[in-house]
Amino acid sequence: MMQADVKARPRPNPNAVPEQAQAAIDVRDLTVAYHEQPVLWDIDLKAPPGVLMAIVGPNGAGKTTFVKAILGLVKKAAGEVLIYGKPYEKQRDKVAYVPQRGSVDWDFPTSVLDVVMMGLYRKVGWFRRPGRTERAQAMAALEKVGMEPFAERQISRLSGGQQQRVFLARALVQDARIYLMDEPFQGVDATTERSIIALLRELRAQGRTVMVVHHDLQTVPEYFDAVMLLNVRRIAAGPVEEVFTEENLRLTYGGRIAFLKAAPGAPSVSEA
Repeated sequence: MMQADVKARPRPNPNAVPEQAQAAIDVRDLTVAYHEQPVLWDIDLKAPPGVLMAIVGPNGAGKTTFVKAILGLVKKAAGEVLIYGKPYEKQRDKVAYVPQRGSVDWDFPTSVLDVVMMGLYRKVGWFRRPGRTERAQAMAALEKVGMEPFAERQISRLSGGQQQRVFLARALVQDARIYLMDEPFQGVDATTERSIIALLRELRAQGRTVMVVHHDLQTVPEYFDAVMLLNVRRIAAGPVEEVFTEENLRLTYGGRIAFLKAAPGAPSVSEA
């Protein structure tokens, strides 16, 4: 009797670390330079799964560059970035990115629904047209951000806050483990801001890691549970209640910071 051809199962690696026990994002000795001028210098950061983290610092501190370096969008002069213990190139499907609204060409002639479905191209392939299933997923993501009624509208005809919601929907539809967002609250109204932070908290509750470039110092203690203070170098990183202190903020911003009357346990601050 002919023996069946059975594929051998791969043996488990006894040294493998479970994904939930690994750092979601592990940045080691990261340095980025433009024209030989350091923009980021020797940055280390470990972000665990299920954390909502702000990246905070003055203009020119390297916040956007830091996010782009994680994504491989800018060249690293030194260091490495690991996503759940592996290089980003092997973990792309685990990461979704929301860029700054100002970096997007909003005049590109496409509908809201098409923009959201672009988030699915990595799964369906660039040469296969998204079908009924993908359309349903995109509509569900739009419903989550309150933009379902605008699905067929041209993206250029939306307000700034509406455009930001669409890009959040495009990230949501990717069903990623890690979300990197560059100034998602910039230029949005108070209602949209509340909707966005509610959505980010929902992602955190699902065990997703959310890292946000953020500029409003007043809302850091309210919105985030972790923060990295950055000014070319990492000044401090960790839980907000430990790291977001007057001393660390002065080290980050120098004289460009004003301290106002604050509730007990959290500095109330603004950029001077």
